[in-house]
Amino acid sequence: MDALFLSVLGCTVRIHCQEGEARRLLTGNYVLRHESPEHVELEYEIGKYREGSSYFLQRGGQPVRTVTEADDLLFFFEEDLTLELQRVRANLYFLHAAALEWAGKACLLVAPSGNGKSTTTWALLHHGFDYLSDELGPVDLNTLKVHPYPHALCLKAEPPAAYPLPAGVLRTTQTFHIPPDTLPGKVSTDPLPLAALFFLQYSPEASSPVVQSLSKAEAGVRVFASALNPLAHPGEGLDGAIKIAAASPCFKLTTADLPSTCRLVQSTIEGLVGQ
Repeated sequence: MDALFLSVLGCTVRIHCQEGEARRLLTGNYVLRHESPEHVELEYEIGKYREGSSYFLQRGGQPVRTVTEADDLLFFFEEDLTLELQRVRANLYFLHAAALEWAGKACLLVAPSGNGKSTTTWALLHHGFDYLSDELGPVDLNTLKVHPYPHALCLKAEPPAAYPLPAGVLRTTQTFHIPPDTLPGKVSTDPLPLAALFFLQYSPEASSPVVQSLSKAEAGVRVFASALNPLAHPGEGLDGAIKIAAASPCFKLTTADLPSTCRLVQSTIEGLVGQ
């Protein structure tokens, strides 16, 4: 089998993957192609051992990492790729955030893991939003545009019945991976100007969702706390956080049931984009 190639954030990744099961996992999670480019920034060897059920992952001449579960293979590949992209594209300010498009503008859903970021993203795709990413929001500090990082949207649990999983979902023992070509709406491929940031807070007791405007100071602190590569930027990343917070409306979003949460986000972003 030929090598697979992944284009992300202007970088090309070559993946040597001859084994069928590992190849199925990768093609279900990324938009891959077969054409060989002239220049490659990153190179991986990924597969499954002939004996046993363990997978292996190696970047360049680095030590081989062995894992036993498909979830772990995808997790560690994504982790390593994200770290290397931060090195190669150090000019971008990486936020731990989902990114969505509305009317040609980007909005970021910022939250630590476990606060419903990906599930809210999945629901919003059924309400007219388009997809840039569910975990990574790279912002160009010169243009304040958000770059897309399209890969499978990953859920840790079945979503509510109003937002069912598609037939093409890739199921592992712990997660559900929804390939980009099965997502509702379209997958955005160009950098988009940042319109707003929503800092999610999951509250199981909330009877209805609430959006609260944040001061620039509080928003700057929250942006800085969500940065993945702050030390790559002036002021150890604080300058970039302040610039993003000062240029874009920022909100605290307390989520409740998904349909009402989505309607609130939609009405908020409509008001901003329409201004």
